[in-house]
Amino acid sequence: MVGLGIAGMSAAIGLRRAGWTPVIVERAPERRTGGYFVGLFPEGRQAAADLGIAEHLHTRNPERNAGANSWSLDRRGRRRQALGFLDQPGGPAAVLRGDIEAALWQSTTGVEVRFATTPVEITEGADDVQVLLDDTGTGVRYRESFDLVVGADGMRSTVRRIVFGPHEDHLTTWNAMICAFQLKEQVPSYEASDSIIIARAKRAVWVFGLADHAPTALLTYRTRDVPEQFTGSRIERLRAVFAGIDDPVVHHVLDSLEETPDHLFDSVHQVRMPRWSTRRVVLVGDAAWCMNLYSGMGATSSLRGGAALGAALAEHRDDLGAALDAWEVGLRPFITRHQRTARLKQQMFVPSSRRAEAVRSVLVGLGRRIRSRQLATETGGPQAPALSGTSQ
Repeated sequence: MVGLGIAGMSAAIGLRRAGWTPVIVERAPERRTGGYFVGLFPEGRQAAADLGIAEHLHTRNPERNAGANSWSLDRRGRRRQALGFLDQPGGPAAVLRGDIEAALWQSTTGVEVRFATTPVEITEGADDVQVLLDDTGTGVRYRESFDLVVGADGMRSTVRRIVFGPHEDHLTTWNAMICAFQLKEQVPSYEASDSIIIARAKRAVWVFGLADHAPTALLTYRTRDVPEQFTGSRIERLRAVFAGIDDPVVHHVLDSLEETPDHLFDSVHQVRMPRWSTRRVVLVGDAAWCMNLYSGMGATSSLRGGAALGAALAEHRDDLGAALDAWEVGLRPFITRHQRTARLKQQMFVPSSRRAEAVRSVLVGLGRRIRSRQLATETGGPQAPALSGTSQ
């Protein structure tokens, strides 16, 4: 198992439940904690239950009846109630990435984990896989034999590059950037668990409110020159990108970024592959399909992929090829569907133009009206007044 993230630990638990003895190698010197906001959809929650971690998983959905709201700000700075990320169909559970990893970590007790270790060479044989491992802490390289190698090492997977070819063969470019991080405190004048959305043409700021934790923030923007975004100061680049939005929310988020000890800043991609496995090497999570942040399904698909892999190996105990085939046949339609819808979701996160911004406003307004009527029906009360979407 290469990678100690959600996909790697999910696969390790799944394999152990199928009777395997997993070993996890992780390039970082220690386990990472914290992380940005994640919405866990029903398929992910079911996978968490299948993996036996549901009781350890801490969710942080704000209570609407306790005053938490989602707000959208228009171009005049007017604040209006809006549909937030958690209002999507399926009722996603709000968690931090670290919440999922902590729950998985509790269930990996007894699994051997080797930190500061990366694969350098992977050679498949008829009966095993020979892996040359590099212990970056000691500088020692050693070769070891495994029955199966699971690459769960992210969008720019080392396992995928070694076995399946260069990143350029599999990464699709979306001409967009993201920066996600935790805020120390909520934006002034908002309730502690409020969510805030500023979605303008080609750039957007999202603040995700949580029930018992400071919010997390997402800055995202579109660009035609992705390599240029990685040069110079990140904070200065982001300040330049969002300079035209003179709003206290933007100022607070950018000021907070300068103080945060950890953040994710990266380009947006999806991984497209005709097959996720060879004879004895299989990819899971972002290494295999990378749904990307706009899809909202990254954590859900990683949990489901790991749980399904374990189930397939348990069902086909004496035929690894049949197990990998069955796993991919069962999982690929789900992955393909959500990869396709991610393009539409990108428009909801960060519209591509002023026209797309206006269309988004209409759709949000319509969705808010439908949601209000549904809530009124569920509670048996009078129909809530329709609230308009943003007119940004």
